[in-house]
Amino acid sequence: MSQQDKTFSLEIREDKIGVLTMDVPGETMNTLRAEFADEISDLMKEIKSNSDLQGLVLISGKKDSFVAGADVTMIDACETAADAETLSLEGHRVMGELEALNIPVVAAIHGPCLGGGLELALACHIRVCTESTKTVLGVPEVMLGLLPGSGGTQRLPRLIGVAKSLDLMLTGKQIRGKQALKMGLVDEVVPETVLLEVAVKLAKKGKFKRELKRDLTSKLLETNKFGRNIMFDQAAKQTFSKTRGNYPAPEAILEVVKVGQEKGFEAGLKLEAKRFAELAMTSESACLRGIFFATTEMKKEDGVEGVAPKKVKKAIVLGGGLMGGGIANVTATKAKVPVRIKDIAPQGLLNAQKYTYDILNKKVKRRFMSKAEMQSQLAMITGTTEYTGVKSADIVIEAVFEDLKLKHQMVADIEANCNENTIFASNTSSLPITQIASEAKRPENVIGLHYFSPVDKMPLAEIITHEGTSDQTISTTVEFARKQGKTPIVVKDGAGFYVNRILAPYMNEAARLVLEQEPIEAVDKALVDFGFPVGPVTLLDEVGIDVGAKIGPILTKELGSRFEAPAAFDKLLADDRKGRKNEKGFYLYGKKAKKGKKQVDESIYKLFNLKPEATMDPKALAERAVLLMLNEAARCLDEGILRSARDGDIGAIFGIGFPPFLGGPFHYMDSIGIAALVDKLERHQDKYGERFAPCDSLKAMAKEDKKFYN
Repeated sequence: MSQQDKTFSLEIREDKIGVLTMDVPGETMNTLRAEFADEISDLMKEIKSNSDLQGLVLISGKKDSFVAGADVTMIDACETAADAETLSLEGHRVMGELEALNIPVVAAIHGPCLGGGLELALACHIRVCTESTKTVLGVPEVMLGLLPGSGGTQRLPRLIGVAKSLDLMLTGKQIRGKQALKMGLVDEVVPETVLLEVAVKLAKKGKFKRELKRDLTSKLLETNKFGRNIMFDQAAKQTFSKTRGNYPAPEAILEVVKVGQEKGFEAGLKLEAKRFAELAMTSESACLRGIFFATTEMKKEDGVEGVAPKKVKKAIVLGGGLMGGGIANVTATKAKVPVRIKDIAPQGLLNAQKYTYDILNKKVKRRFMSKAEMQSQLAMITGTTEYTGVKSADIVIEAVFEDLKLKHQMVADIEANCNENTIFASNTSSLPITQIASEAKRPENVIGLHYFSPVDKMPLAEIITHEGTSDQTISTTVEFARKQGKTPIVVKDGAGFYVNRILAPYMNEAARLVLEQEPIEAVDKALVDFGFPVGPVTLLDEVGIDVGAKIGPILTKELGSRFEAPAAFDKLLADDRKGRKNEKGFYLYGKKAKKGKKQVDESIYKLFNLKPEATMDPKALAERAVLLMLNEAARCLDEGILRSARDGDIGAIFGIGFPPFLGGPFHYMDSIGIAALVDKLERHQDKYGERFAPCDSLKAMAKEDKKFYN
């Protein structure tokens, strides 16, 4: 192997401290790969044979990355559980060899230190990281349906305690340097400029005995078998309440950590390798890895192939409501683009700016950012009640009410004040972009940019094009959404676009189930058990019953009777029920609601003259709602609304929380089998009506035994 091909290089300094630099050739970030094993073995021999060496510093040669984790393609390539177990055991061997060195080993961390990267740092004797916002630490393997497989389930609890390590492993959360220092994960946090210097000093000081710091609760629970049993039982209950048993990885993490605590380090490692291998072979992990690969691919794609995006240097947001405030927030804090909010009322501007202040202030309180950082980001957001500053804007994002005349007025006002290249992006959730662009002087600059609420948390953005949208506008908008931290999918124009179009029949069916006297909580529970983050009735309350009522007629007019909402639901609006926003919906809110428990507003049953009784099997109930979503997703692909099944899966998972462990609607349809799906739809059609009639493309696929994915 030539020096150029090597990932690791060892430099022995005059002070007899070795600096081991990791720099994977041709990659922007370091990842751990099985093929590094021989190179690492040779290095270990060299280090052990050098009797003059007094310490070792492990550092990255990348500008802003320590080690981002193991190469996921390596896991995906495993054909059997034995292959995956071999990977884990090899990780154990390498980490064990590093940990066993009789000289101090210091991990000098800057940039992402995640998964296998953190396990590598845990095998070192001392850890120092930078205070940079680019430095994050965590073990996100659970997000791929896996557990830490290179000793992390055993070393992490011994370093920071069981409760804290479970919190990291079960959630996949990432923490900053100061948080890591507070919990004992790192020993020092320093400016990036002195990282190597401090690491060398720590290596010279030698190994030091670290005492695990526990608060009183942790001491009571973690230091005896009885307490540990209580802790693991509670963790298992909390985990099940979130996963509903749909994800095997969290349960495996709890088991492996517990065995390590009860039976010792080696027993824990042995079980870790076994469970890692089993999880790698599950359909759940395969689907979650598929999502990872899909989103990674999408980050590399232009909006239009071969058309480079223009840089967005200044943005305007029209409307200071919740959506406007959220869009301004991600523009300033994620995209780092100055943004001006335009609203007709000063109070709207204050509300929109407060949206970002509240989010950032929480981060300051949790020590996730400094006050200076917060002030710097807040300064990026300004407000106006006039059209000042529009002339120099690269993009204007409209977030006003769903009213076509109002949106036409917005286009006219902006075109009267902007430059000839300014993009007009509408955040409409249902109105066709073609209609919004119909009266524009420069329709090539008009595009849809549909965000999901809450904007700062929901990862999807739908980019909607009409026939006249220019390629430049598409590429620039896609890249802008990406800079805002979104995963964008490009969809063709049409009522409801993709996400709301597949969501509407699902929500309507949930409403029908309630009107058939199924209890509201039973409907919600069935769909949460299926894998959705919230039930459809809860979602309607959260989105706003009035919003749903506006979208419904638009979809029915454009797409037909299968989108008609039950007529009885007009009574909700007549009763001024808008959901959470006015604390009057399907559930109780505010003072009427009891703390800690979600309660149905029983008066809703009186409104519809219902006597609720759970009669349907929960799985059959969930199937009824989901089948309509699947059927509509297939139509969207057939009509060219979607570019690919991949985009449809990502859109449904990131936009409405379709169960990730199922891989998205199209992966799920493949797993059911298209012929079996058509049969289910036809049986429902016979029983419940024409809205369940399978679309032509599904019937054709069933006849030809085709799948969405090869």
